[in-house]
Amino acid sequence: MVDPVSNQLERYMDLVSMRQKLVAANIANADTPGYRTQDIDFQTELRNAESGAQPRVVEVPDLKVKNDGNDVSIDRESRMLAENDLRFRLASGLLKDKFNLIKQAIQGDKT
Repeated sequence: MVDPVSNQLERYMDLVSMRQKLVAANIANADTPGYRTQDIDFQTELRNAESGAQPRVVEVPDLKVKNDGNDVSIDRESRMLAENDLRFRLASGLLKDKFNLIKQAIQGDKT
């Protein structure tokens, strides 16, 4: 992708993909003693992506820790999956529209 909007959408999709992997890892480790929930600060990392910085994975603070030291909440992770799905649909829809406009420009308006 060569234009700034496409580059921004690409970075956005990279962050969505990264968060999806983190949420999947959190769910997979929901019963692992001592495991701590990991995530990215999406808005901060989106701003930082413009500078080419690598996203920082952090442990999520202030979650309720169970007796085994694990703090994964399946409810929280389910919400994160739903939010991430909306982000993905938004970005992929914008990319689809953008490519359709390019296709129409190349083919010419045949209506």
